[in-house]
Amino acid sequence: MNQRSRLSLLVVQILIVSLLVALLGRLFYLQIAAGPKYRDAALSIQSRDVVAPANRGLIVDAYGVPMALNKVGLAITIDRIEIDKQPDKGVEVMQRLAKLLKLNYNDVYTNTRLCGELPVGERAGCWTGSRYQPIPITKEADPDIALQIVERPDQFPGVDAQPISIRSYPGLVNVNAAHVLGYVGPLTEEDLTKDTGKQYYRSESIGKAGLEIQYDSYLRGIPGIRTLIVDRKEAITRESQNTKPTAGDHLVTSLDIRLQAAAEQALADAVKRGRANGYTSDSGAAVVMDIRTGRILALASYPTYDPNAFEKGLTVQQASDLFSEKKAVPALNRALQGLFAPASTFKTVSVVAAAAAGYDLNAAYNCPSEVQVGTRAFQNFDSKNQGRMNMKKAIAVSCDTIWYQIAFDEWLRDGGLRPKDNPNDYFFKAAQSFQITEKVGVDLPSESRSRLADRDYKKSWFEQNKDFYCNYKTRATKAQQTPFLIQLAAENCVDGDKVRAGDAVNFSIGQGDTVVTPLKLTQMYAAIGNGGTIWQALVAKAIVKTDGTVVKSFAPNKLGTLTTAPSTVKFLQGALREVVVSGTGAGVFAGFPIEVSGKTGTGQVFGRNPNGTLKDDTSWFASYAPSKKPRFAVVMMVGQGGFGASTSGVGVRQIYEAIFGVKGNKVVPGAAIYPNGKPPTDLPKISPATKPKEAP
Repeated sequence: MNQRSRLSLLVVQILIVSLLVALLGRLFYLQIAAGPKYRDAALSIQSRDVVAPANRGLIVDAYGVPMALNKVGLAITIDRIEIDKQPDKGVEVMQRLAKLLKLNYNDVYTNTRLCGELPVGERAGCWTGSRYQPIPITKEADPDIALQIVERPDQFPGVDAQPISIRSYPGLVNVNAAHVLGYVGPLTEEDLTKDTGKQYYRSESIGKAGLEIQYDSYLRGIPGIRTLIVDRKEAITRESQNTKPTAGDHLVTSLDIRLQAAAEQALADAVKRGRANGYTSDSGAAVVMDIRTGRILALASYPTYDPNAFEKGLTVQQASDLFSEKKAVPALNRALQGLFAPASTFKTVSVVAAAAAGYDLNAAYNCPSEVQVGTRAFQNFDSKNQGRMNMKKAIAVSCDTIWYQIAFDEWLRDGGLRPKDNPNDYFFKAAQSFQITEKVGVDLPSESRSRLADRDYKKSWFEQNKDFYCNYKTRATKAQQTPFLIQLAAENCVDGDKVRAGDAVNFSIGQGDTVVTPLKLTQMYAAIGNGGTIWQALVAKAIVKTDGTVVKSFAPNKLGTLTTAPSTVKFLQGALREVVVSGTGAGVFAGFPIEVSGKTGTGQVFGRNPNGTLKDDTSWFASYAPSKKPRFAVVMMVGQGGFGASTSGVGVRQIYEAIFGVKGNKVVPGAAIYPNGKPPTDLPKISPATKPKEAP
């Protein structure tokens, strides 16, 4: 054998050995290294998980009264996989089912469609879960009707009936609390694909809004899993695992169900009162806070919705109404998501600014009918000349023109349209000391951030809108081509990035581009009442296990302190008391046996309603009580409600009547919600059967 042949043979031998090594390596990997992985994969192919959802934890008030619990329901469900096999894709089955359940077929059809299967704009009421899980048509079916369905599988293929646990909001003492509690709903594909580190199963329901979603990880518990091993014919060969569900933990809140009901009723009455006085009065919010801890004792938003509707099954119309402007968007939590000009309630900020600028708060100032600022005259409320008065009286009667003069003078000192390098900006800094641009940090989802129309805001706003205003005649609609708006656009094009004189004077009385949430204003007035401490707003007090073990406590959290002098805070406290004694709130609280301090606000609103009418004023009343030893801050806002005192002020008085047990102008012994004058600090014993104390 020559040298060339030996070399060829060696190459072949090396190739064969290499192939054998690669094969042995691959076999080692498949059998040993990756063995567990492939065993799990094989097992998953032949295993079936039966999920038993856990009982969701209760949500209770500060006394242990359940506001959200569970009850047994009878669900009628549709299996999309099965009905889609029908020649007509299940249309006949669903029509027959709708007739039997006395439902609208269109609702049944929409409720069983994945949202992506429907055109944009027609998705209200669509199924947000998966097509691989039973889709409930109703969860409160009549047992006799359910029996008819299961006994006739030939007429109702893919339709089933089964008992389930459903979330229930019992509405004790007529409480609603939808915007606080939220609701639950099916898992979406997005929920299943999120990398949150949580294990979800398709048959589960999770929190979708309010406290239900905020504390879902505690409330939902751990579902039970029974894993069955099946053969190719789907026959069960053995049971791999069987774990029992672990019930969710309970959430104890600082809410009081009686006070919550009283706040909701007072707000609804205020809205009706506004309408009776000729205003549009389409929405509102009310907040009650413990000013020494920041805990929320009641929070209401109007209009509201029935949180039980999501478990019963929303019709297409109900789903559309939740976000309808004509219905005033009931889904919107106005207490923490609505942004409104604070109007004269903001003059507390102006007092802090004036003090910082060196104005004597005890001196007398002129309150003329109007003040000339450049080419425009800014009027006092109702164009009244109220003469000369001290600052406390000016707050009490809500004089505007005093603040116009001070704000204009300070704007000029800061350089006007050509501001100096380091302007004093007393008004902006006073607002910043209240942390207006910071969220209150409430443990509820989707809180809006209040807006401060300072120099940075003006620059940012101008960058976003410069093109529109500088090309107004070609960019604006025909309806917007009015002489006033054309002139305004021209001015904005020239110096829209600057704080103008009109911006400065409007800022001083809470008008213009500065907007706050009712919850933020509550936090601000709580800080004034307690001497200057800014507390984080909290609803939760503790997470508690079913045996009473405390899993987690939520302690009050101090966010900061007002930077103004204690003497200024004391002056503010006296001025706010004067509002109720001899000012704009005196008529509303005449004869009230508990001392209340507060401020009215009537905010002008620019724009039109969907029906074309001009928007009415926003009604505000911000307060705290008792005046000498403050404990409770109460704020009410009614959108397009008119005057602050006559609409919201009366509503705030109604809430204080519930807190202190006042009937007429007398305190009724034993009728106060908090007999000791303060909310409870101890955690309650929790039971689904707990009933609220008799409402005062």
